[in-house]
Amino acid sequence: MRKLIEFDDDTFAKLKQLARDRMATFQELADEAFADLMKKHGIPIDLRDALKKSVAGAETPAKQGKTSSKTGKKK
Repeated sequence: MRKLIEFDDDTFAKLKQLARDRMATFQELADEAFADLMKKHGIPIDLRDALKKSVAGAETPAKQGKTSSKTGKKK
């Protein structure tokens, strides 16, 4: 899917230079930036990340029944 994003001239020039310096395409920079943004907000990037997050969420309730080593009481 294609979408238009507008940048001011200075920002676009810096992004183009960054792409050249890293020997990457502008699309690769955009993919990396959006993946980092989704990761920051806890949104799975792909199926693999979604499955990992699902498994991690399923393991959390099992840990709540453990007792504290200091008091012997349930948390």
